[in-house]
Amino acid sequence: MTDFILQPWPWWLAGPLIGLTVPTLYLLAGKGFGISTSFQQLGAMCSPHSRFAYLKNYDRRKGAWTLIFAVGISIGAFIGSHWLSAEPIEFLPAKFYSVWGAIKLFIGGTLIGFGARYAGGCTSGHAITGIANLNLPSFIATLSFFVGGLSVTWGLHHILF
Repeated sequence: MTDFILQPWPWWLAGPLIGLTVPTLYLLAGKGFGISTSFQQLGAMCSPHSRFAYLKNYDRRKGAWTLIFAVGISIGAFIGSHWLSAEPIEFLPAKFYSVWGAIKLFIGGTLIGFGARYAGGCTSGHAITGIANLNLPSFIATLSFFVGGLSVTWGLHHILF
């Protein structure tokens, strides 16, 4: 049993378990699965008197669960990578431990964060929750995420990285 836990799980088991988080979160908490809203929550908490409607009109009390959810994901990832892995998992490739690597990560993170909020949610929210709810905009957003990711990976990767 220990060997099974320490190895990557097959897609046919891990995929349905991830998919089951959607109805589980709805049934137990009445919430939709997604992570990018936690950044809006953090911004609203840090700027309670902001003039930006995006932060000013956000219900911090109602959205506090998103931060707990994000912290739980981080703790679960730490436990999984440090104690439930047969081999240590590298946090970042060595090339990112430099000033130029940090700049690339910052730019990429900023673009991903902006894109997630501009799209009305992150890849997890759209691909898992939105498609499970048969939401056409989520399907279009997910398709766009994949097209953009494949374009950069196979087309621009050698130029940018």
